[in-house]
Amino acid sequence: QVQLVESGGGLIQPGGSLRLSCAASGFTFSSVAMRWYRQAPGKERELVATIITGGSTGYSDSVKGRFTISRDNAKNTVYLQMNSLKPEDTAVYYCNCRRGGVDYWGQGTQVTVSS
Repeated sequence: QVQLVESGGGLIQPGGSLRLSCAASGFTFSSVAMRWYRQAPGKERELVATIITGGSTGYSDSVKGRFTISRDNAKNTVYLQMNSLKPEDTAVYYCNCRRGGVDYWGQGTQVTVSS
């Protein structure tokens, strides 16, 4: 079955960088678009970044120019490189894919940006 496992979160000071990873299994990774979402306390889950099968990417306005999504099809892994982090980036970050009209989610990884 589809499994998504995120890692790489933690506590980081403003202006710092983190790289999140999401290891995928149970499906043909290279043929599926992958997404990163985040959810801050008391807020709805929001789409942060998307990478499609051909490698094209898209970002929310709030992270454009600071975050980079990438994928390694040989490792069945999608990454989110986060630079110039701000306190408002604090959230649980989730990896997502959609197959057959069904959304699959990882367990999430906490990112806290604080001095």
